[in-house]
Amino acid sequence: MTLNLVFTKGKYNGSTLSILGYNQIFHEYREMPIIGGSGVFRLAQGIATAKTYWADNATQNAIVEYHVVVLHY
Repeated sequence: MTLNLVFTKGKYNGSTLSILGYNQIFHEYREMPIIGGSGVFRLAQGIATAKTYWADNATQNAIVEYHVVVLHY
């Protein structure tokens, strides 16, 4: 999975974080690396964890909580 988090307000407006990793949505807990970003988050690294609270295989819908820890310069 590739996930780009785009910030649209406040001091991070226009900055992004890039997450790349295997995101098996029907597993309850996953870890994925933050591999970079742009703007304020240029050269960022860190980890994103995801926890699935609810998933429906038939509709491919899910409720997922992401927790993101970022180190940036």
